[in-house]
Amino acid sequence: MSERTTDGGDPRLAAVDAALDRDDPDVGTEVIKLVFASDEFEAVAARVERALGATRFKVRQLACVAAGDFARTSGRLTPGIYAALRAEGLGGVADTAIRDALTFIPFRQLSWWFRWTWIRLTVLEGIEGRWLRAVEAVRDAWQTRSGPPRPPDRR
Repeated sequence: MSERTTDGGDPRLAAVDAALDRDDPDVGTEVIKLVFASDEFEAVAARVERALGATRFKVRQLACVAAGDFARTSGRLTPGIYAALRAEGLGGVADTAIRDALTFIPFRQLSWWFRWTWIRLTVLEGIEGRWLRAVEAVRDAWQTRSGPPRPPDRR
């Protein structure tokens, strides 16, 4: 547990706020540290959400890492974090954070877009698995049909 300031607040929260105010390029790592160091859900969520809205790409990228870690450690996210991750979308910097939320947050607590994404990814992964098994079966059939593999020609 960190030491409290004279007003009773966590100094890490104030440090992250100050870094976000001055648009510090290294604030993303501080937000990640804050996720693991503080037990104050609402206070940390506000900083993660604010970092997700940063103008610098690197800060947004690290904020997505922080959001994924936050989903892992707390098992829930705020509507603002859900909205920011949805805006970034799958396939971009938020891909891992979205997948972490789908993995570590109970389905019934997910927002509607996240529920739909979970269903869609589950179906697509099932189809992909069947496709890969079919391709492997065809490959095995061709290898069996053409006989055992021949040794390389060493002339």
